[in-house]
This record gives sequence, structure tokens and C-alpha cells, in this order.
Amino acid sequence: MKPYLSIIIPAYNEAKRLPQTLVDIDHRLQGVDFSYEIIVVDDGSKDATVQVAKKFSGMIKNLRVIENQENKGKGGVVKQGMLEAKGNIRLFDDADNSTSIDHFFKMIDYFKEGYGVVIGSRDIKGAKFDPPQPFYKRLFGEVGNLIIQTLLLPGIRDTQCGFKAFTEEAAEKIFPLTKITRWSLDVEVLSLAKQLGYRIKEIPVLWKNDADSRVKGSTYIQFFTEVLKIRMWLWQDAYKIKDFLKIKNLKK
Repeated sequence: MKPYLSIIIPAYNEAKRLPQTLVDIDHRLQGVDFSYEIIVVDDGSKDATVQVAKKFSGMIKNLRVIENQENKGKGGVVKQGMLEAKGNIRLFDDADNSTSIDHFFKMIDYFKEGYGVVIGSRDIKGAKFDPPQPFYKRLFGEVGNLIIQTLLLPGIRDTQCGFKAFTEEAAEKIFPLTKITRWSLDVEVLSLAKQLGYRIKEIPVLWKNDADSRVKGSTYIQFFTEVLKIRMWLWQDAYKIKDFLKIKNLKK
């Protein structure tokens, strides 16, 4: 049976954090009135991530593991998971479970209203951090968002929260176009969604700040470099976006 929801979890060296995330998702989805699948996409991990995930596949229903021998980067495995998923709604979530799957229940009504993309946000009214972010992260986040809003996504307050859901149509139109394989995939997919005419909704989330963050100083430099590349690519590939819009309109 085709699932209503697909949950894609990109995982690189997540053998320690993944079990708690899978158990929490499974627990919170007990008794829901829709079908779902959970897809762990391993990113060429060097630890026991794959073995741990496969062990849980025998205990958690509709859990499957996609194993990659080589590291593709977050963007690469999220794209892979999104395009291999079967759900009417496809959500990617961080392996550290910073945003509880409970937040998806708040997204459902917006999809019914016609939004193609609904994303978690840590920077709109009602959002909370637990515990608060360090000063340097808040500073980089604010500066980064100002750049992103100026160049690509005016009005989107938080592009980097790792909790984003797409309709099946939106996912299958957006992700084949992506080029970014690392951290700024979120910016690219939202920029493409906007270019393709999909409505984007931000909802506030409770973000549990993990001390074992994988984001380092060099990540910010790479991130800003990729944002500039995305802006350049959108200018260069504008004709391709227009072709997708024509195809989309013809199917309506």
C-alpha cells in the first residue's frame, strides 16, 4: 500500500544517536490514522550505523535502510531518499531528532490548503530552543539568513532547520534539479520550490540543541560559497525552470 508519509533520515556515523531517534519516531506515530514509511539513508558511514539501522528494521514496521558505500554528503543522500520514497508527503528529518516528529501533525492542514512545501522554523513566533544556541551560532545564523533572504528567499526566516516536508509532486519536480550535495541543499530546494511556483509555509518548532553538533566554522564558509553558487545557477538555468513550469501547468 502506498504510504501517506515518508520520513527520510540522512545518517553519517550516527550509530549512537540513531536508535533513540528511531524509537522516538516509532513511539510517537503509534495509533496514527495514516500509513507511513521510515527510510534511513546511510552516507557511507565508518561506524556501525548501517548495522544498527538494520537491527531496528526488524523491530520497527516499515523501516528500510539504504546503504551507500561512498560518502555523498547530506544533500546527496537527502535527494536519494526523497526520490526513492513512495509517500504522498515526504519529510526529511535530522538523525539527532532535534525536531520531534510530533511537529508533522501541525503540517497536515497546510498541505490540505494547497501548500507544496511546509518547513520547520526556529526563527518565527512560537519557536523555541532547548537549550539556547551559543552566541556565535546565533550571529552566523542571523547574518546567513540576511544574505539568503537578500539573494534568494525573501520572507523565509529559517532555511536550515532540518525538518522539511514536500508533497509528492513537489519532491519529484524539485529534487531532480538539485546540484548541491552538502549543507546548503536546504537553500537550494527552497529556491527551486519558489521558482517552480510552490507555496512555502514555515511553522514554529521546538528545537532541541544537540551539543554534538556536526557544524563547524569551516562549514559556514562552505555554506556561504554554495549560496552564491545557487544564485548563479538559478540565473544560468532559468530557462530550465521555465520549462518545468510549462510542464506543470499543462498537467493541471
